[in-house]
Amino acid sequence: MAAHAYTFAVSRILIVEDDHDIAGLVELYLQRAGHAPEIVSSGDEALARIRHTPPDLVVLDVMLPGLDGLAICKAIRANEKTAAMPIIILSARAEETDRIRGLELGADDYLIKPFNPKELIARIAAVQRRSAPPQASTVRYRNLLIDHDRHLVFDDDAEVTLTPKEYLLLEYFLNHRGRVLSRERLLTDVWGYRYAGGTRTVDVHVQRLRKKLPSLTDALSTVHQFGYKLLEDATA
Repeated sequence: MAAHAYTFAVSRILIVEDDHDIAGLVELYLQRAGHAPEIVSSGDEALARIRHTPPDLVVLDVMLPGLDGLAICKAIRANEKTAAMPIIILSARAEETDRIRGLELGADDYLIKPFNPKELIARIAAVQRRSAPPQASTVRYRNLLIDHDRHLVFDDDAEVTLTPKEYLLLEYFLNHRGRVLSRERLLTDVWGYRYAGGTRTVDVHVQRLRKKLPSLTDALSTVHQFGYKLLEDATA
């Protein structure tokens, strides 16, 4: 059986953490970034949940009741169904040997406590990008044609010039069709979480995309006081 295909559009993230305060903090920031987090507090419960309903990514503590995080990491990589699952270890074990051990057992990243929640969100986005499957060379959506190889965009067969950030924002919307995306998540994943321009820049770029690409006029909707959503059905 082929390994589960984990895509860039991570929505379900399992937090494996027995410290309730830390788990709650991570949950809050993941929700703000547009994810759907779940929390378990023991190693045995975590492994059972992963095997029964594989999440899209795991944020994993090392020191846990029952199975420790390293044993869970090893078990995830040993199972063909979950072998490709992205894992970020979040641990108070700060020694270099601990970090090396975690990475050798298959973790995609290792973040040391105490940590900045915004850095965790940024590292999750980076792991998502590395785990994303290759894109098709061209994508069609309504009257739009996006040529990834040449970074060209056509609307109703007419070439449209986009700035690099407009192009990346369009790509992101197309990769997340049908999902409501918060302005904060767009800033995190398209601009990078260190961008200090405020969420207004997202609105400005969306307005430019709508103006330049008539095919998006009624397909890219505003979700009041939250963000945006691109229709999933290209023929709607």
